Amino acid sequence: MVGLNTPKNSTGSAYPRSVEALLPRVRDWAADLDSVPSRNRIMAEFQVGAPKARAILEALNGEAEMAPVRTLHAVPEPDTETDSESATMMQPFEPEEQVTTAADPGPAQPAKPHRVKPWPLVLLALPAFVAVWGGWVGLGSMTGFGPINLLPGIADHVVINSAITLPIGVEAYAAFALRVWLVSGEHSSKARQFAMWSAFGALVLGMAGQVAYHLMSAAGVVSAPWLVTTFVSCLPVGVLGCGAALAHLLNTDEGVQQ
Repeated sequence: MVGLNTPKNSTGSAYPRSVEALLPRVRDWAADLDSVPSRNRIMAEFQVGAPKARAILEALNGEAEMAPVRTLHAVPEPDTETDSESATMMQPFEPEEQVTTAADPGPAQPAKPHRVKPWPLVLLALPAFVAVWGGWVGLGSMTGFGPINLLPGIADHVVINSAITLPIGVEAYAAFALRVWLVSGEHSSKARQFAMWSAFGALVLGMAGQVAYHLMSAAGVVSAPWLVTTFVSCLPVGVLGCGAALAHLLNTDEGVQQ
């Protein structure tokens, strides 16, 4: 244990020292010991009697109770900034993980629908076209359609058989109306409904014209009855009206979308 190597009575006074005079020295000595000494040690160290040692010990204990958090050593407060810097310097270096982010591919592109090869449709359309064309031209010949001069007096050599207007008008309109009806999402319900019914009407008229021609041709009829002639002669005008109405509905749809 560490003691104060001081003379027992440095003042050389014959008067005994008081408790107040001894208390600072005992307090320093206790701080060096890092504990509160016992009464006997105080008596032996400072050459005092039991009552005075007891009074000094009570004073030390009273100070300890009044300030329990107080430490005996006067330790300087650590510098927080220095400690934090040193702690930062002492931390082991951790390499940063390189995170490689894949490029956003964006929304998945929808798969393109497989388009049907056109050649089967061509094989189906060619014989049908020949039969329909021949039937309408033959029916037109029986109902008064035939070669006409389009530009008389201007170009007399420009001659056309008006019977070809029947298959071109009726069957072409039926195909166009079917496309408008079957392609959903592009046109209004009103336009698609008109296209549906007019397409059915054009197909029925086409079938009726083919039936009439083949029946009269098989019967050897050269000139069609007047009812058939009247009906066939009205077909170009009716097809023109249906085509104009359908085009008007389609143009109305485009104006509404814009």
